[in-house]
Amino acid sequence: MKKKFLATLLSTIMAASLLTGCGGASGSSDSASTGGDGVEEITWMFWDDLDATQDLISLGYKDTIERFNKDYEGKYHVTPITTNLEEYYDKLNALVAAGETPDVFIVSPGPQLTDYVAPGIAAPLDDYLAEDGWKDTFTSDAVFTQQTYDGKIYAVPLNTAAACCFYNTEMFEDAGVEVPTNWDEMLTACDKLQKAGYTPITISAGTAWCLSMVAGYLCEAEGVDLAKLADGSASWEDGKLEAAADKLLELSKYFQPTAAGDTNDVATANFYNEEAAILIQGSWAIGQINGENPDFESKCGVFQFPGVERLIAKSDSLCMSSSTKSPEACAAFMKYFTDDTAQKYTAEVGGKIPVTKVEYDASKAPAQLAYVMDIFENAKGTFGFYNESMPTTETGSHFDDTMVSVFLGDMTPADAAKDMEEYYNANCR
Repeated sequence: MKKKFLATLLSTIMAASLLTGCGGASGSSDSASTGGDGVEEITWMFWDDLDATQDLISLGYKDTIERFNKDYEGKYHVTPITTNLEEYYDKLNALVAAGETPDVFIVSPGPQLTDYVAPGIAAPLDDYLAEDGWKDTFTSDAVFTQQTYDGKIYAVPLNTAAACCFYNTEMFEDAGVEVPTNWDEMLTACDKLQKAGYTPITISAGTAWCLSMVAGYLCEAEGVDLAKLADGSASWEDGKLEAAADKLLELSKYFQPTAAGDTNDVATANFYNEEAAILIQGSWAIGQINGENPDFESKCGVFQFPGVERLIAKSDSLCMSSSTKSPEACAAFMKYFTDDTAQKYTAEVGGKIPVTKVEYDASKAPAQLAYVMDIFENAKGTFGFYNESMPTTETGSHFDDTMVSVFLGDMTPADAAKDMEEYYNANCR
């Protein structure tokens, strides 16, 4: 356990203890109690506004809440706590520190999940998964790999998605561009698109993880080994990160002019509003693209980030608060996200890959899902987001910020490599 990570965890726990001991703000575990009408109230925290969103996955989650509340009327009731993705973890951590941890909350696997498992904020779920054969409905035990700590499962995956490149097939055809399969072809495609009058790529550097996702692929292509970097048997200054950062700068010549300040939502909107030819994002964006502009689906193709053999893959996952006073209600609620209705929706409407053995009608699913499935089948493996594959969340955030600094010209690729090596020596080894 690294010093900075431990300090963060301890400060969170101490803050929560002080607030509880002083009779301050009560946790959601206190509010998740039996009301006067006998209904157990619980809360669920999510990273999208369910009343304003057009994202089809988010709308599916909203439907799940409504089904649960209707089916358990008079017994259980869930109230969502919503925000946006950029502020999600800051607000969740503030609630944890205030002793108001939501009863159920969404989290990404990796160091972010570790932040809630290590201090005991997230509850182990094995006993609930064993009830009524719930765990047997999943495709395999492998889907719980990133959610398992010391043999116990602390989060339930909801779907599988991969980072890839969406492209406007009409723009490609008009510019005489073929789908690129390697780095040189990617640059050639972008150059042709630009000369044809199109903005080649839309991406967000305002939302740092979007840019660092691209950097992660470029590091993968250069052979960066995160495990060896973490144990000190490799150095960030071995030339691989510097080469990847050089490629990032080379590719950035084809980004939209406002990339530095654009958020993820704005960059994605640039694509489905046909203001750019390529969006480097994840298949989780299918629901947003098709929800905002259904007519665009017919001209939206997908290809694997060129020059790499593996895919960046991840899943949204649900945790239960260890302090909830309504664990049975929480477990019942979580099961709704993986029942046949929700998982069919995940594929047939949202365009994500289900994590259960549910049968769905592929003909009803978004066209992009079939493209993503093909990419998965042809890839030689998967790896995680770079910022979610480093020793701590702070380390991942530092990598994100370093890549943005390179893009902005505030740091050279060589400086970035030196900075990461110094950070690892001080915090991770």
